Amino acid sequence: MAEQRPPLPPFTEESARRKVRAAEDAWNTRDPQRVALAYTPDSRWRNRAEFLTGREAIVDFLTLKWRRELDYRLVKELWAYGGDRIAVRFAYEWHDDSGQWHRSYGNENWEFDEHGLMARRIASINDLPITSAERLFHWPPGRRPDDHPGLTGLGL
Repeated sequence: MAEQRPPLPPFTEESARRKVRAAEDAWNTRDPQRVALAYTPDSRWRNRAEFLTGREAIVDFLTLKWRRELDYRLVKELWAYGGDRIAVRFAYEWHDDSGQWHRSYGNENWEFDEHGLMARRIASINDLPITSAERLFHWPPGRRPDDHPGLTGLGL
């Protein structure tokens, strides 16, 4: 039996919102192995100017990412959906090993297989240096609390 990762396409607004929140929750664990399980074994990514294929490459990429992007906190928001595709916008905050904080903004286009696994992820991301006082994401490591505002609520 093939792996299943509900909700499955075709997406409704409600199921697309659940899929987006599940992705946000997984990425906020900063566990590359767990995150990679949401993707097909041969998933194709474009992340900024990097091109990846497959779960092993995803795990390697995320392992390096979270070694340099410290105290990472992410918020994703549904932008659009249709059939087997979802578009999201996101922002995440992190600091480097010198203590410089950043807020990274971006958009992702996702395409899923019939089992709800992401077969393609295309991400465009820009980084903005911020001060510690400008940070907006202050929850403890892990899942964003349900009462913490999303991007629209934060004016992002």
